[in-house]
Amino acid sequence: MSYLVATDGSTESDEAVRYAARQAVAFYETLEIAHVLTPDSELVDGTIVLPGEEAAVEAGQGVLESARSIAEEAVDDESIDVETQLLTGRPADALTEYAAEEPVDAIYVGHRGLSEEREQVVGSVAKSVVDKADVPVTVIR
Repeated sequence: MSYLVATDGSTESDEAVRYAARQAVAFYETLEIAHVLTPDSELVDGTIVLPGEEAAVEAGQGVLESARSIAEEAVDDESIDVETQLLTGRPADALTEYAAEEPVDAIYVGHRGLSEEREQVVGSVAKSVVDKADVPVTVIR
């Protein structure tokens, strides 16, 4: 079993990673850190092409490695089992589908991410994850 935390590299998602890491250690769970690539696709001669795919993957892996470091720092000297997942698609769908297919006990998300709209209290991804998930979701502020 594991706890899944979403990250997009934002300050809010970093806070979610810290919180989820402490929860994972407290309950002896694996922490899975997921970043969702949302590439803009183009249809070229009937084939879907993802411009900058390699660069997007490298950037996504960088976000995951940064989040791994944040999780490890959050638990000080405690031992934590961290796995990373690079997902693709619409963030809320990708996260909830992953959680439904894998042995995930809970999902943690920041209240807003990089594409925040200032007038919203909870971002659209966080709200959609809460609406779609089959496991408990904790929104970190």
